[in-house]
Amino acid sequence: MREAFHIISDGSCDLPTALVKEKNITVVPFYVSFDDSHSFKEKVDIGVRDFYQMMVDQKGVYPKSSMPSIEDYEVAFRPFAESDTPVICICITTKFSGSMQSALNAKELILEKYPLAQITVIDATINTVLQGQYVLEAADLRDHGVSYEDTVARLEAIKGTGRIFFTVGNMEYLKHGGRIGKVAALAGGALDIRPIITLKQGEIFPSGLDRGRKRTLKKVMSLLLEYLQESPLGIECYSIAVGYGYDREEGIAFRDQALSVLHEKGYAIDEIPLYQIGATIAVHTGPYPLGFGIIERGIHADFSASVRSDNTTT
Repeated sequence: MREAFHIISDGSCDLPTALVKEKNITVVPFYVSFDDSHSFKEKVDIGVRDFYQMMVDQKGVYPKSSMPSIEDYEVAFRPFAESDTPVICICITTKFSGSMQSALNAKELILEKYPLAQITVIDATINTVLQGQYVLEAADLRDHGVSYEDTVARLEAIKGTGRIFFTVGNMEYLKHGGRIGKVAALAGGALDIRPIITLKQGEIFPSGLDRGRKRTLKKVMSLLLEYLQESPLGIECYSIAVGYGYDREEGIAFRDQALSVLHEKGYAIDEIPLYQIGATIAVHTGPYPLGFGIIERGIHADFSASVRSDNTTT
């Protein structure tokens, strides 16, 4: 059965390969490198776990990432233009990368040959695991028969609700990537002070400093609780996930603790997906990022049925 439209995302979405296949999503990878002589396509030429291992083994070496090329996007778009299948392409926040501009340029090239092609490129204003949740909401809207136009509108409506609350092992990678000031990085190195960070609307905002992993993770948990408490919607209206870096066991323990805390606070939630933060973002966070992504679901009880397509797929 032909799909009503296809979803494409750049590799910042950090979704597991098996899930991408299950949900019929196309991912256009970023490139990562440890030197100027060779670059790898993430999850194609190098696995995420292998990349993290290289980071851990080569302390003091700061890898780089580069965005997908215009040609990469053109190759991804072409088969859907040829089959007259509309495309929604979701890109990492433009404040972190020029990936969206590559996609827009590729779209123009495709339209020269296929003038009737439908390609909508969306600035997710978010990244990593949170972008992955956003992409999954797009797939959910599609799979529930919501029309192309209404899916685009709904995605635009919910992206502003996205938040990442997280911490890192140290400030050095954020400093090297230009994400925080040098003074803060030096203080963090001298005092073992670690940042608590919020990402929203495409930008990083400091949400505190503390010593030690346990204390910073406790504050990350507090940020999630504050967000839920301030929301007029119930927790069932949100997609929540945990993103981790090198240490999967720490990610599992943090996820399980979060479920316990949420239950204690009276929130009815049975599971929280656990996703590994990819190499594209790890070049800025280092090997030990850990935290939450949360965004409003595309479809939930308070979502107006009037925006659903009359042509429900069967």
